[in-house]
Amino acid sequence: MKFFNREREIYKILSIMEGEPNLIYFIYGSINSGKTALINEIINNRLDKDRYVVFYINLRGIFVSKYDDFIEVLFEVYDDDKKPIEVIKSLLKDFPTLFGIPAPKNTLEEILKKKTTKNVFRYITNVLMEIKKDGKQPILIIDELQKIGDMKINGYLIYELFNYFIDLTKELHLCHVFCLSSDSLFIERVYNEAMLEDRVDYILVDDFDKETALKFMDFLAKEILNKELSDEDKELIYSYVGGKPVLIIKVIDKLRYESLEDILDYMLKDAVQKLKYFLKELDYIKPKVAIGDEVIEIKKEDIIEALKLFKNNYEISDDDISEPVYVYLVKRNILFLNPIEGILKPQSYLVWNAIKRIL
Repeated sequence: MKFFNREREIYKILSIMEGEPNLIYFIYGSINSGKTALINEIINNRLDKDRYVVFYINLRGIFVSKYDDFIEVLFEVYDDDKKPIEVIKSLLKDFPTLFGIPAPKNTLEEILKKKTTKNVFRYITNVLMEIKKDGKQPILIIDELQKIGDMKINGYLIYELFNYFIDLTKELHLCHVFCLSSDSLFIERVYNEAMLEDRVDYILVDDFDKETALKFMDFLAKEILNKELSDEDKELIYSYVGGKPVLIIKVIDKLRYESLEDILDYMLKDAVQKLKYFLKELDYIKPKVAIGDEVIEIKKEDIIEALKLFKNNYEISDDDISEPVYVYLVKRNILFLNPIEGILKPQSYLVWNAIKRIL
């Protein structure tokens, strides 16, 4: 399927890549808003392959619990005696993107033995410098970076990574660094991190607004169904799923063999049931969240009162809900927090509709 829209975000990211590396960029948004699809479109179809070398490290679906796990994800091992730059040139003939930093087997074994990030970062920097000397701009993209947020080696690994990314961008101007995350609490942590002040910028990849969502439906109807949808059908779809790209795709695709009313009715029932079971669960457990060094217990009635605030509003200020309550709701993927704008909203229109239906 052809890529749809996001030209504003694409223009911004390409413009950043064309300039000198100066900042770390966090690309964030709610679950399934299209962050990974956007970055894949850019690196596969919009970048000049003669100017850039892209390393895409995807932590999604990978269990990273110890140092060796992290190294295995970060590097692509090879047995040859070739230099890394030679391996990179060879790989780029067939692939637009590299899914790890090429490293000779014996070098990787030494890195694993010493178990220090200093050796890891020194090796990566040398590889990036070789790419730069070859006349190309290296770009490092890490998807779902929050997966290593609580991992410790000598202290938290994430802080060593932040320091290294600052070195690559603001200090050496060597490599563009983009980090993707749908974990809005992780983005809040980044946003409030003093060591990153003036060293980070943020790119929101949000659900489509209504006008764009309706155009997306037209696009999909033509691509998948080879027909047009009525204005009434498009309005109905939007009223159920809003501008969440993956949900719009799901609806249009199912229209090949189901009626629109049945599709939307099932999706809403599913969202309602999940929310009902979430609320019933609160009768049997005592939800707790850690805020700083304190572990706080949350009452079911406080959660219900917080959700009631969305009965007439899709977005509210994060000041309207106590931090422990909204942190718990974000962790359970009921709400999404935009810490840069200080806004809370349901993870999707479907969740919003379920809240309104139950409460």
